Amino acid sequence: MIRIALYPGSFDPITRGHEDLARRSLHFADRVIVAIAGNATKTPTFTLEERVELIREVLQDEPRIEVRSFDGLLADFARAVKANVVVRGLRAVSDFEYEFQMALMNRQLNDDLETVFLVPALHLTYLSSSLVREVARLGGDVTEFVHPAVLAAFKHKAR
Repeated sequence: MIRIALYPGSFDPITRGHEDLARRSLHFADRVIVAIAGNATKTPTFTLEERVELIREVLQDEPRIEVRSFDGLLADFARAVKANVVVRGLRAVSDFEYEFQMALMNRQLNDDLETVFLVPALHLTYLSSSLVREVARLGGDVTEFVHPAVLAAFKHKAR
């Protein structure tokens, strides 16, 4: 049986932390689908199409990682792509309650779906997309937090 893991999120933008978790997920999954939520409740810096392209560029060297967008319930998307694992990152205890509720709901909606929590590499623990966006918006250097393709996309947006 092929183990397909979903790594869902908004990825606005993908950070070195996201990249780390996507790649590390391949230790226990045969394939990883980075699943970008088309969440209409947020106003993203990058469009859904831009995020898909950026993530594909960032992870292009890993053929076992696929990038797809989805709308609707993650549990339904998992069923459609035959994924049996959801990968979520936990940076701090404050992340746990929300992630725990989501994991339980996803399992209630799709009882074949397990959630695996990964902690980031120590030097990436504090990193979040919202912090990276804020630093970039205020003209700070985000070079060490994102792939060069994402850095270039930020510079293009700033024009």
